[in-house]
Amino acid sequence: MSTSPRPDAPAPRPDEAAADAGGRRVVVIGGGFAGLATAGLLARDGHRVTLLEKNAELGGRSGRWSAEGFTFDTGPSWYLMPEVIDRWFRLMGSSAAEALDLRRLEPGYRVYFEGHLDEEPVDVVSDRESAAALAERLEPGAGARLRAYLDSAQEVYALAKRRFLYTDFRDLTELIRPDVLRALPALVPGLLGNLRDHVAARFEDERLRQVLGYPAVFLGTSPGRAPSMYHLMSHLDLEDGVQYPMGGFAALVDAMAELARDAGVEIVTEAEVGAVEVQETPAPRGRAARALERLPRPWEPRTPRGARRRAGAVRAVAWTDGTGARRRTEADVVVAATDLHHVQTALLPHHQRVTEAAWESRDPGPSAVLVCVGVRGRLPQLLHHTLLFTRDWEDNFRRIEEGEDLTDQTSIYVSMTSATDPSTAPEGDEALFLLVPAPAETGWGRGGVRTPDVDEPGDPRVEAVADRALAQLARWADIPDLAERIVVRRTWGPADFAADVHAWRGSLLGPGHTLRQSALFRPPVRDARVDGLVYAGSSVRPGIGVPMCLISAEIAREQVSGVPAGSEAALHAGPRPGAAA
Repeated sequence: MSTSPRPDAPAPRPDEAAADAGGRRVVVIGGGFAGLATAGLLARDGHRVTLLEKNAELGGRSGRWSAEGFTFDTGPSWYLMPEVIDRWFRLMGSSAAEALDLRRLEPGYRVYFEGHLDEEPVDVVSDRESAAALAERLEPGAGARLRAYLDSAQEVYALAKRRFLYTDFRDLTELIRPDVLRALPALVPGLLGNLRDHVAARFEDERLRQVLGYPAVFLGTSPGRAPSMYHLMSHLDLEDGVQYPMGGFAALVDAMAELARDAGVEIVTEAEVGAVEVQETPAPRGRAARALERLPRPWEPRTPRGARRRAGAVRAVAWTDGTGARRRTEADVVVAATDLHHVQTALLPHHQRVTEAAWESRDPGPSAVLVCVGVRGRLPQLLHHTLLFTRDWEDNFRRIEEGEDLTDQTSIYVSMTSATDPSTAPEGDEALFLLVPAPAETGWGRGGVRTPDVDEPGDPRVEAVADRALAQLARWADIPDLAERIVVRRTWGPADFAADVHAWRGSLLGPGHTLRQSALFRPPVRDARVDGLVYAGSSVRPGIGVPMCLISAEIAREQVSGVPAGSEAALHAGPRPGAAA
């Protein structure tokens, strides 16, 4: 598959935000994947880049935790869209193969289905013919239909990369290109229909429907709310394959940080940003000019009454360092690679902030209860990735969306990295990470830590969900002594995500990919009111997930440096004069 989504993109051209010959002063807020990716690219373009990360470690939602010889990734764990990740490394003068030790997982994952617990679990191999054979076994006659389903998924994915991912939709003529127009008969139903119904119209076996519908969770939504065009996700896990970087996603964070530093990025951790300072712009003179300024702009959120659009330009970022000392860094450009809600409602000058009312109609996506446990002895019942699907998962998703308590049997994702990476657990033991999707309700509280030396349980609601999840895993996977074998345990709840990464309402991934929050309906990377303020990350286009964050970095780079996102030319360009590299 091509790693050049937009081979027809024009040659790099500066716009009003393009860098001058000496480079601009850029401050990047947030040291997650989007922040590291954007900072590295801009430094390589010759800008003077400072990255401010509030926590002691980089990674954002991709956290890490270690205790008693066990090591855990506490965020992303599915290495999908490998060509997108490799593209960023190539833009930085390296490659994923050079920077990471990648292992392909075979089988890709295992699934336990409630109602079929007296049967063997289903192992899913990431290969078209193997997937077709599995479909045929679960539902006679479904093999051929799955091949056609995957053909469509691959076509939509290829079109999405060319036209809908590497763009901020500033030039809407891209939507009337011949390839888009030819695809309209499939795209329109794909946008208006939902993934659940799209799958149900083609397959009858409930297990097969769940395997094809669960990728909606990667998009921060449910199969019933995700547009059916997102069936493209099945191409990623059933054909593209599932990989794992040895050392976990922490190794990916470290590799990106090293390249960013090599490019000249100044990285400052334990730097809590308190404000983005904005230089006011005088109001336009003349009745016609004022009327033009008042015209509505697509995708722009409501602002307080009387606030002016294009009200100013960024001037500096005020922040507090690890000692509590107040700092101020001047900037020509600020890239906010952190939660969009936090920036718009807390960091901008008061009269330029977006109101909370503007966010009330948005969908934060689900939160989760996370559980890391170190277990003595082997667990052959589990693979690197294991999924537990409830029989009535429509009710499961409804409870998450409506903020209700979960039932004792709920859908769970389990990662056992020690199945692939011996460094994550003591010899002969296993490191388990459980993710239990839950409502985005910070009132559920925070998690806690239990080790031989520490006993600090979390809030009751979070710990109760964790207890039930571990008990369910023990029953479904036939591990009756699981609880007795746990030697370390740590949990996280929605309030942790709000505190650690300023996640709106404690969302785990970011705003969900419903129709109103996908593609051109998702917030843009360029602020509509403040010049020099650019966004990157899961809150904005193109969306959530590690690959999407790396793509958003390219889109942000286009706003600052004028290098078209996704262009073939960018892959062959070296560092610009002035870059530290």
